[in-house]
Amino acid sequence: MGFAHNNVLHANHFRKDWQSRVRTWFDQPGRKLRRRNARKEKAAKLGVRPLTLLRPAVRAQTIRYNRKIREGRGFTLAELKEAGIGKKEARGIGIVVDHRRRNLSEEGKALNVERLKAYKARLIVFPRNSKKPKKGDSTGEELTAPTTRSTLPIPSSFVREEPRKITEEEREFQAYRTLRNERAAARHEGARKVREAKKAEEEANKKK
Repeated sequence: MGFAHNNVLHANHFRKDWQSRVRTWFDQPGRKLRRRNARKEKAAKLGVRPLTLLRPAVRAQTIRYNRKIREGRGFTLAELKEAGIGKKEARGIGIVVDHRRRNLSEEGKALNVERLKAYKARLIVFPRNSKKPKKGDSTGEELTAPTTRSTLPIPSSFVREEPRKITEEEREFQAYRTLRNERAAARHEGARKVREAKKAEEEANKKK
């Protein structure tokens, strides 16, 4: 092998014993089974409690994904207040609280308040001592009502419309032309204001 000019000579190391450093994954099926059994044991320990905590429905980030609704970190203090649930009480009944989150729209806030109210209506709180139930504990027939461990599903992000006929007004509407006109009007807004101001000034000078 020849080398041109004043370059560094290669020191090639080909005996690296790579076979002793190969990462194997033969325990994957066993780990899968262990995780499954651990989930079953945890579910059995929880008794009749929901398997997951209740989280808010929020819009995904950026313009590209904000049409989707997903689970957020936790409910805001304003949402809890409107639903009539204290922040300490919420943590005790499986509701996640996020004190940093802020409500940016009334629609999103109303959606989560409804979610909290629906959860509270379905909630059964078993008293620690059945002879001395505390405030907020379920009593009477509620304790014998059938229970479910699944949490409230995330609502759909859009409402389907029933099929209908296209109206004559919609048929005649020129969407592309309307958009072009609006863009042109916005683009020339500044120049138009200057022109109108100049014209008004000239008319005022003529009157003098």
